[in-house]
Amino acid sequence: MKVMEAEQDGSPTPTAEDGGGRGRTRNRRGEGALLRDEIVAAAERLLEREGNEEALTLRSVAREAGISAPSIYGHFADRDAILGAVLDIGFERLRLLVLGAADGIEDPVERLLAGCQAYARFGMEDPARYRVLFGRRRSDRPSMSSPADIAGLPEVWRRRLDAFMVMVDSLAECVKAGRSASADPFADATTLWTSLHGAVVMRQFIPGFPMPPLQRAVEDLVRRIGLIRP
Repeated sequence: MKVMEAEQDGSPTPTAEDGGGRGRTRNRRGEGALLRDEIVAAAERLLEREGNEEALTLRSVAREAGISAPSIYGHFADRDAILGAVLDIGFERLRLLVLGAADGIEDPVERLLAGCQAYARFGMEDPARYRVLFGRRRSDRPSMSSPADIAGLPEVWRRRLDAFMVMVDSLAECVKAGRSASADPFADATTLWTSLHGAVVMRQFIPGFPMPPLQRAVEDLVRRIGLIRP
């Protein structure tokens, strides 16, 4: 059999002989979007099952989706493009979780608390996806020196900051209601986000350390850093 060229991730392109493309019916004309969704869903399953992004290779994603690797190139240029789609879904899922947790709560402080608790739970209950969202270095990371720079970011990065902006808006609502002494909701929300991230990561990587319960720790961070008034 002819030797195949290596993929960009270093693994050979799967064929019918090695399992790629086995057991899947070819999409009909016009179903390209469906195949794209299947590829992303396969990448998400791999991430959840294996627990780290190193498990995502073109070969592994193709095998998980039941397609051949060349089928991927019609939708994604490389592994990083697939990972980017997974990131978009993950950030949107986080945004919806934060919004959903606060939905129907009238008190602005309780809304802020609920959103922050949802953020922390997401990190603890979906650690693999959380690490992909917040635990990796990105060569395409934007440069920002002030809050005003967010408006000039590429759309993809503005979307990925939507969950954080929910936190900023929630703290600003607390200030407006006279429930927070924050003079700069953006800066304080940034410190709060950083602290929540630390609370999640420390519990993931030092599970035996006698830390306070996460829910109590989140509430303490919100009240202290958000300068919440009684």
